[in-house]
Amino acid sequence: MAKIKITEMTEVIKKQIESFEQDIKLENIGKVLSVGDGIAIVYGLQQAMMGELLVFPHDVRGLVFNLEEHTVGVILLGDTHLIKEGDTVKTTKRIFEVPVGEELLGRVINPLGNPLDAQGAIKTKATRPIEVRAHGVIARGPINQSLETGIKVIDALVPIGRGQRELIIGDRQTGKTTLAVDTILNQKGKGVICIYVAIGQKDSSVTATLELFNQHQAMDYTIIVNAGASQEGTLQYLAPFAGVTIGEYFMEKGQDVLIVYDDLSKHAVAYRELSLLLRRPPGREAYPGDVFYLHSRLLERSAKLNEEMGGGSITALPIIETKAGDISAYISTNVISITDGQIFLEAELFYSGIRPAINAGLSVSRVGGAAQWKAMKDVAGTLRINLANYRELESFAQFGSDLDQAAKRRLERGRKTIEILKQDVHELVDMPTQIVTVFALSKGLVDDLSLDQVRELEKEISQNLKMSDQGQIIQKHLIETQKLPEEKLLVDFITKLKRLV
Repeated sequence: MAKIKITEMTEVIKKQIESFEQDIKLENIGKVLSVGDGIAIVYGLQQAMMGELLVFPHDVRGLVFNLEEHTVGVILLGDTHLIKEGDTVKTTKRIFEVPVGEELLGRVINPLGNPLDAQGAIKTKATRPIEVRAHGVIARGPINQSLETGIKVIDALVPIGRGQRELIIGDRQTGKTTLAVDTILNQKGKGVICIYVAIGQKDSSVTATLELFNQHQAMDYTIIVNAGASQEGTLQYLAPFAGVTIGEYFMEKGQDVLIVYDDLSKHAVAYRELSLLLRRPPGREAYPGDVFYLHSRLLERSAKLNEEMGGGSITALPIIETKAGDISAYISTNVISITDGQIFLEAELFYSGIRPAINAGLSVSRVGGAAQWKAMKDVAGTLRINLANYRELESFAQFGSDLDQAAKRRLERGRKTIEILKQDVHELVDMPTQIVTVFALSKGLVDDLSLDQVRELEKEISQNLKMSDQGQIIQKHLIETQKLPEEKLLVDFITKLKRLV
């Protein structure tokens, strides 16, 4: 019998130890107890984290939404009908992420980042978690740059600054979406990335908006995130968070972003639906107690970063639908308290032909004044008071009471103010034209014109600022300095144009 060499045996054992591959992998696995309405209750996931991504059979994903003592409440993403009781569920130790990047520009996607526009797959290079903390106070800078909407009454009375959150609120069919869409159309050539988040909208409405963007070449700088009315509450809940996550990617690269949430009333309803299905305690109007936190953590992510952080910004235009003009409802007051001002659209004004139907008395911008063009601030300073005086005088005039000459002049100027602030759908007006028109009004240069002549004068101002030598000098001065040129130059320019009308 051959003598066994201990050294050789030692070498063989060493080699086997070194080449040994451990194929044991520890996984946290649970079982589906019940499933329905886009919700799954899972047993056995003791190590699951809030907001963690879970993997179900058939490659269906889920998001941890409720952590209880023995079970986990999960909102399902994808084909929920494929999941059944007893299915195995695995944790991923990853928070839910969405794809981000320039590749999304011009595309229509769902809140998971999947394309909805039949233009092929989107090959993004990066993803970001949808739930992150908003930038702190130290990272933020002052709001000092104007976001021009092209809508005269907003740019003059409720100016919006880049990095601001301005609520658009009003009854249905009063022009809320139109205001937001027009603001997106007006960003053409201004270096602003736009994100339109449609929550619970009809697919036909989103298709019409997409066609409008394509007509105006707005999709070059726009992303549409769509969670339609036919989609589960899960996707409607995720849509605004997915939108702002994509926006933060651009903001942190130093770019300016405009995001429209259309609308947060439907978002709150989707959140209430999910919460009630998961048996969370209902509060006022059956909304869960943290519905305020839901919108505050979303809207606080809109910010203007300081120069050290790149100076980028996200401007948010959330939309809220009211019932019978009641802005004191639960969700309305919540969002008003979070935002930096609101634009209130009134059904009464809309039906009387004053469009956009913005109530100047109830609309306010708390921080936009610092970003407004100085020229516009100078000429529009008395506009709000004049409108309030006009409303008061108009109610007196209805009773046929005798008015003195000064009151009649104020009444006539009020009518011309209303006429000048009227605007057709998608008819955008550049800032120099707005400023010169409001200057003519405030200096009494249109007092001797009829309402039709006032409209004609505005068209002449718009054309001559671009065509005539004098107009080009005024326009160049306004764009470069954002301040008014010499009063004599403006008066002379307007007086010449009055002869043409």
